[in-house]
Amino acid sequence: MRIRGALTAAVVVLAGLVVGAGSSAAADTTTGSAYCGIAWGSAEKSAGTLSDAPLVDVRTGRHDCYDRVVFEFAGPVDGYTVGYGETWTEGEGLALSPYTAGGALLRVSLRAPAYDDAHQGTVPYAVGEHAANLLRYPTLRDVVFGGSFEGYSTFAVGVRARLPFRTFVLAGPGAHSRVVLDVAHQW
Repeated sequence: MRIRGALTAAVVVLAGLVVGAGSSAAADTTTGSAYCGIAWGSAEKSAGTLSDAPLVDVRTGRHDCYDRVVFEFAGPVDGYTVGYGETWTEGEGLALSPYTAGGALLRVSLRAPAYDDAHQGTVPYAVGEHAANLLRYPTLRDVVFGGSFEGYSTFAVGVRARLPFRTFVLAGPGAHSRVVLDVAHQW
């Protein structure tokens, strides 16, 4: 009889914990709290105009709540379009998805060339030649250059899943500018 009473008490306590956990999770979704305070969404983002400042560097970084890709230009640049979906090479129109890893693909179109006034490439790699070391990145899987044509430069960014992202422009260093892409680790 004592065992039955102890078991019943344990079941009641566990049921209370489960209900309590469920109601606090529900409270989180109704108050709009998000992972790390991130409320970026996954819809396409676009801004700025075409520039002739060439792309000179692409680098990645890991942060506590998101992974980052930075596109640096030798001059002022503020134009980009970033969204989920198939990404095509500039000029040829070949799909980049076969060259990318991850569960989702971010299409990055930068409104600036990856070549200088003499039409010499300013990005030190092309598709297949550069594999950023993204081992141990929670979200980023790879960054693949899709070419530059008529002043636009394209990248396919492979990510673990369709996750919230933001894109913005930073001035500097010096006369340079940077288009920054942050992809959250989770919703």
